[in-house]
Amino acid sequence: MAKANLNYLKLPGSYLFSRIAQKVSEFAESHPDKKIIRLGIGDVTQPLTPVVIDALHNAVDEMAEKATFKGYAPDLGYEFLRKSISDWDYKRRGCLIEPDEIFISDGAKSDCGNIQEIFSTDNVIAVCDPVYPVYVDSNVMAGRTGDYDESKDGYNGVIYMPCTAENGFAPELPEKVPDLIYLCFPNNPTGEVMKKDRLQEWVDYANRNGSIILYDSAYEAFISEEDVPHSIYECDGARDCAIEFRSFSKTAGFTGLRLGYTVIPKNLKADGVELWPLWARRHGTKYNGAPYIVQRAGEAVYTEEGQKQVKDQIAYYMKNAKYIYDGLKDAGYEVSGGVNAPYIWLRTPDNMTSWEFFDYLLTKANVVGTPGSGFGPHGEHYFRLTAFGTLEDTIEAINRIRNI
Repeated sequence: MAKANLNYLKLPGSYLFSRIAQKVSEFAESHPDKKIIRLGIGDVTQPLTPVVIDALHNAVDEMAEKATFKGYAPDLGYEFLRKSISDWDYKRRGCLIEPDEIFISDGAKSDCGNIQEIFSTDNVIAVCDPVYPVYVDSNVMAGRTGDYDESKDGYNGVIYMPCTAENGFAPELPEKVPDLIYLCFPNNPTGEVMKKDRLQEWVDYANRNGSIILYDSAYEAFISEEDVPHSIYECDGARDCAIEFRSFSKTAGFTGLRLGYTVIPKNLKADGVELWPLWARRHGTKYNGAPYIVQRAGEAVYTEEGQKQVKDQIAYYMKNAKYIYDGLKDAGYEVSGGVNAPYIWLRTPDNMTSWEFFDYLLTKANVVGTPGSGFGPHGEHYFRLTAFGTLEDTIEAINRIRNI
């Protein structure tokens, strides 16, 4: 008799953003005259840059000619893209990451969820709290966590590292040593960062204890302040303890194209076992590669003009972030984020739960955000807004919130 993977039954009834979509859909059906402004899901709204569009068109034309047609991509991804990433994202920042240590994929979400497959199921994980749900959910599916404990609003066996206003929304080193440590900075959902000296402490901690840091750097392109590392490999010793994930989704607006990559240094080991060959085998077995035309589009991002156009687009979203931050601050809200990341993290008023505030904004202002409790226990009484809407919608949304 076939048996189901019962670990899936430990998960909440629906993925956070599926629940949001359902609530919004029900409200829209019953209020067809209302204009709903969505500042919840972190999806981009600006079109792809001209350089990227030109690269896509050229690559499509290549696919129409026998001499330049491409089939399956190489397992790691095309050399032209991996070399561009190595040069632009790492070597110019003093990080010695070689092209063959870069694995091209269809996005950081997939890699963050899949990376746990190369580790034993008896590894103990630690996550920031609040946290991007994929980190925890993928480990629950694999059977690496215990059952969900409603009394603490979290899973037994998972080390939740509180990220609160008191510690600047950056976790303290845990007393109980985890095997796998998930870190995301600039952070989703809080929008806060970890300065280089503090991140170095995490690298030193991991190396002392034989832990592996799984570092999600999907929002590094939004960093504007000095002494905020764009990569964990800017820290001494990080090649010995860290895997890094990057994405083109927010950096270059590729949410619809799907492109990302994972970095695994050749020397990185877990309990004496090299991890690069394990991920290479997993990658080659379960994945056939990002499309050629999309990888050519990614390469275009690393040209001089591509960098300029992408930075202009990021500046557009960060203008939205500043408007949200300043508008909420002026309205009396307790606000953070919005400086080095496209997310604004606010305290709910009048001690509302985050879902109560979600319903309040939806019904009173017709604005959609994301309840903080969906990101973990310490997200309760907080709320996330994104800067990825249009400027016009962002201004209207904040004015509506201020008016209520």
